[in-house]
Amino acid sequence: MENLALIDSFSEFKDDKLIDRVTLMAILEDVFRNALKKKYGSDDNFDIIINPDKGDMEIWRNRVVVADGEVEDPNQEISLTEARRIEKDFEVGEDVSEEVKLIQLGRRAILALRQNLISKIHEHDNTNLYKQFKDIIGDIYTAEVHHVRPKAVILVDDEGNEIVLPKEKQIPSDFFRKGDNVRGIIENVELKGNKPQIIMSRTSELFLEKLFEQEIPEVADGLITVKKVVRIPGEKAKVAVDSYDDRIDPVGACVGMKGSRIHGIVRELGNENIDVINYTTNTQLYISRALSPAKVSSIKLNEETHRADVFLKLEEVSKAIGRGGHNIKLAGLLTGYELDVIREGTPAEDEDVELTEFSDEIDEWIIAEFAKIGLDTARSVLNQDVNDLVRRTDLEEETILEVMRILKDEFEDS
Repeated sequence: MENLALIDSFSEFKDDKLIDRVTLMAILEDVFRNALKKKYGSDDNFDIIINPDKGDMEIWRNRVVVADGEVEDPNQEISLTEARRIEKDFEVGEDVSEEVKLIQLGRRAILALRQNLISKIHEHDNTNLYKQFKDIIGDIYTAEVHHVRPKAVILVDDEGNEIVLPKEKQIPSDFFRKGDNVRGIIENVELKGNKPQIIMSRTSELFLEKLFEQEIPEVADGLITVKKVVRIPGEKAKVAVDSYDDRIDPVGACVGMKGSRIHGIVRELGNENIDVINYTTNTQLYISRALSPAKVSSIKLNEETHRADVFLKLEEVSKAIGRGGHNIKLAGLLTGYELDVIREGTPAEDEDVELTEFSDEIDEWIIAEFAKIGLDTARSVLNQDVNDLVRRTDLEEETILEVMRILKDEFEDS
C-alpha cells in the first residue's frame, strides 16, 4: 500500500473527530516517527515531508555510503554495492536518500500505527475539550438529555460532547426525559484519567445570577448589579440588586409588570420562590428588607459577633421565619448576620412555656412541626387559628386540637 493510500485510510478520523487536516498531519508525523524509532532504533536520519493540502507524505532515510563490509550501523550507513543499486554513480562518503514506503514497516507495525493514531487523536480532542469548557466555567449552557441514570443525567451538546448533571446538582423538582433540552451552568471540568468530565449545575447561586443577566436587559447592560444571591434550590431564593442610576428602580425592573420578567426565571427553577430586594449599605435596613414579607419593628446589632436581635410583633414572626425556616435562613445568608427573633408584646416569660417543656405529653416530631413555622411556645400556638395551622403544617386537625387542649390545661392549672 502506498503512503497516500495509508494516509487516506487514517484520515477517516478527521471527519469523525472534527480535527483539521494540518493538525492531523502533525499527529501523523509524530506517530510515524515513533514507528521509525521502534523499527530502526532512531529517526534522526529520516526526513518526513508532509503536504497537508494533498494529504500526501513522503519518508526519506538518509545514509552515508561506506565500503563493502564496513557497515557498522545499517540505519546510518549503506554499503557501496547497495547504494549503486539505487544509483550507479554513488561513491564512498556520499549521502544517499532512499524513500521508505510505509508498507515496508510491516503489517503489525501498521496496525500499531493505527492504534497509536487513535490514541493521539483522542488525546488531542480531550486537551481541546478541556480547554474549551474550562474557559466557559460559570456560563449558562444548554444540552440535550441523552440518558437518565439514578445518580446523574447524561447530556449531549450539538457537537456531541458529553456533559454530566449529577443528582445533587439538580433542583429537587427536576424531571427529565430523553430529548429534553436542559439549561444550567458549567460548574467544573474534571479530568478522569485523560478524559475530561464536564459537570453542569442547576442548584448553584451563580446559575440564578446568570439567568438574571440573560432575562433582564438592565442587568445584562450593567445598569443593574446583582450584589448577592442566596437560595435553597427549588424552594426559595433571595437576590439583592442595586443600581448606580437613581432613576432606575432595580427591584421593579427585575420583577417586571405583574412579575412578567421574573416569571421565566421562576419557571426555569421549578417555581422557586424568588424575593428581589434593594441592596443597601445600611445594615439594619438591609436586614429588614431581607426578612420580607415580615415587617420588622426594630433591630439590635452586634457587629463584633455578627448577630442581630430582630424584634417583631407576634403576627409577623411566622412570616419572618417562613415555611421550614427558609426565610430567616436565607435572610441571614444574604446579610451575613445570624438573626435571632424576639417577639414583641408577648406575656412575661413566667406566663409562657416553651413547647419543649411538653415533650412528655406531645411527640417531639409534632413540636418540630410547630417550630418550622416559628411557633415554639405554648401561647404562640394557642394564638393561632386551627384551620390555619392545618394549612401551614403537616399535622391533622385532630392532632392540633389535642395539642391545644394540653396547652390550655397548663395555663388553667397554673
